[in-house]
Amino acid sequence: MLLTILIILSAAAFLFYGCSFFFNSGMTAEFERYGLGKFRILVGALQLLGGAGLLAGLLWLPSLVLSSGGLALLMLIGFGVRIKMKDGFLQSLPSFIFMLLNGYIFFVSVFR
Repeated sequence: MLLTILIILSAAAFLFYGCSFFFNSGMTAEFERYGLGKFRILVGALQLLGGAGLLAGLLWLPSLVLSSGGLALLMLIGFGVRIKMKDGFLQSLPSFIFMLLNGYIFFVSVFR
């Protein structure tokens, strides 16, 4: 039951933030600040696919494994970018938390 709640929370967050990559000018500015403007659409699409994959994973385990592993890796990279840009602890915390959350989902789903 707890795992299902965590999956739904993570999926909702990634679907929300994935959409914001396409409609929020603040996301465009952030990616320009990082020097990664050409990757904004790709990251948004990966977040949308990952969020949808988590939901599909409630019914089909391979989707859960692939999505949670991919999102954990994406958030590890995002955390690394934040650290490289010398962003503060609070700015870096969401990527770190979602990396841990999706790493946990991945681990539990692989070793069920």
